Amino acid sequence: MDFNDLKDFITPADHLLFRVKKLFGREGKIIDAAIAYLEPGGGGPVEMHTHRHDHLFIVTSGQVRIRLGDSERILNPTESCRVPGCIAHAVWNHTDQTTVMIGISVE
Repeated sequence: MDFNDLKDFITPADHLLFRVKKLFGREGKIIDAAIAYLEPGGGGPVEMHTHRHDHLFIVTSGQVRIRLGDSERILNPTESCRVPGCIAHAVWNHTDQTTVMIGISVE
């Protein structure tokens, strides 16, 4: 990957050949975190669900489609989204290749 292709990334002071993009700020208390590999056609849950905690999803490669209530959101690599647990939701791979995503549960 060419550093010039990294839109929205910066090089911090006193760093060389180093690019960074803030994915989230103060989101609350972290309950747990996991890495997920979603195969083509994979995701879930099959039936949308709700719960008390929120999810913070960060895509590292591929693309996900987040079903959130009556709407949808597409996340690309280096993009993140906080999904309120109180809104029915599900996450699906939106490509024909394996997608990798970090999921952080926060309250």
